[in-house]
Amino acid sequence: MSTPESEHPLADTGRPVEPWGRVSDDGTVFVRTADGERPVGQMPDATAEEALAFFAKRYDDLAFEVGLLEQRVRSRALGPDEATGSVRQVQSAVADAQAVGDLNALDSRLDVLKVTIGNQREKKKAERARKLERAKGEKDRIATEAEKIGEGKDWRDGANRMRELLEEWKALPRLEKSLDDALWRRFSTARTTYTRRRKSHFSELNEKRDEARDAKERLVVQAEALTGSTDWGPTAGKYRDLMREWKAAGSAPRAVDDQLWNRFRTAQDSFFGARDAADAEQDAEFAANAEKKESLLVEAEKLVPVTDVRSAKETFRGIAERWDAAGKVPRERMKDLEGRMRVVEQAIKGVEDDQWRNSNPEARARAADTVGQLESSIADLRAKHEKAAAAGNEKKAAEHAAAIEARESWLAEAQRALDDFS
Repeated sequence: MSTPESEHPLADTGRPVEPWGRVSDDGTVFVRTADGERPVGQMPDATAEEALAFFAKRYDDLAFEVGLLEQRVRSRALGPDEATGSVRQVQSAVADAQAVGDLNALDSRLDVLKVTIGNQREKKKAERARKLERAKGEKDRIATEAEKIGEGKDWRDGANRMRELLEEWKALPRLEKSLDDALWRRFSTARTTYTRRRKSHFSELNEKRDEARDAKERLVVQAEALTGSTDWGPTAGKYRDLMREWKAAGSAPRAVDDQLWNRFRTAQDSFFGARDAADAEQDAEFAANAEKKESLLVEAEKLVPVTDVRSAKETFRGIAERWDAAGKVPRERMKDLEGRMRVVEQAIKGVEDDQWRNSNPEARARAADTVGQLESSIADLRAKHEKAAAAGNEKKAAEHAAAIEARESWLAEAQRALDDFS
C-alpha cells in the first residue's frame, strides 16, 4: 500500500529518491522499477529519511561500479569475453539490488555496454584476422628465405640468419593448424637441409685442412733442407716451385697454418738472405773488375789509329790476356766495355786486312790475269765488230758493240783492283 508523499520527505543524499522508492509504516523500504515495486529491506527503527538514504547509498555504490565498468570497457582494459562476464555479473547484481534508485537506467547502461563489447569483439576479430593474414605472409616469407639459404653456401652468415628467422617465427601468432603446420614443415625442412649441408661442408673442409697440413709439413721440411745451399740459381728455382705447391695446398687449421708458414718463410728468408749477401759481395768484386777493364781500355784505345800493325797486335794481345784475367763485370756495364774493346780489335784487324790485300801476290796475279783476259776479249770483239760492220750486218755489229761496252766497264773495275796492289 502506497504511503502519501507528505509522509515521505526527500532523503538527505543530494538528490530526490522519492520517485524510485518509499518506506511503509512498518519500516519496509520499496524500490520502484519499470516492472513495479519490490521490497529491498526493512529498517523499523529508522526514520523514513534515514531508511531511504541508506538504500540510496547502496544505489550510488552500484552506479559507481557500473561507471567503473563502462570506463574499463571503453578503454579496452578488459577483453570482450572478460567484459561480457563482468557486465553479466553487474547486471545480475542490478536486477537483485537491495538499493533505491533508477535501476532501469543502470540496466540500460549495461545493455549499451553489451553493444559496445559486441562491436569491440568484431573489431578484435577483424584485427586478429588481419594479424593472422600478416603472420601468414611473414611465415611464408620466412620459409621462402630459409629455403633460399638452405640451397646456398653462405655457411657463416647463413647460420646466423637462420637463427634470426627462428626468433622471428616464434614472435608471430599461430595460424590455422593445417596451414601453420605446412609452413613450419617448409621452414624446418630448409633449416635441416642447410644444417646437414653445412656440417658436411665443414667436415670436408676439416679433411682438406688436414691434408693441407700434411702437405705443408712436407714442404717445410724440404724448404729447411735447402737453407744451406749455395747453388743460388737452381735452389732459388726450387723455392719458387715449393711456393707454388704451398699455395696449391690450401689452408691448414689456422694455428698450425701460421706456425708452418713461419717456419717456411724463415727457411726461405735464410736462403735468400745468404744469396743477397753473396750477390752483394759479387757485385763489389765485379765493380772492381770493371775498374780494371776501364784502365785496360785506356791502354787499348791509345793503339788507334794503328800505325804499326805488328806492334799494335802484340800490345793488344797482352791487354786482352789481362782483360780476361780481370774477370766478370756488372751486367749493366758488360755491353759498353766489351763494345769499346771490340772497336779497338776491329780497327787493328781492318788495317791488317788492308795490308794483306795489298801485299798478296796470288791476289795480284789473279787481278792482272783478269785485266789481261778482259783486254784480249775486248780486242777480239772489236775485230768482230769491224768485220760485221764491213759486211753490212748491223745486228751483229750492234751486239758486238754492246758486248765491248760491258767488258770495258768490267775492265775498269779490274784495273782499279790491280792498281790497289801497286
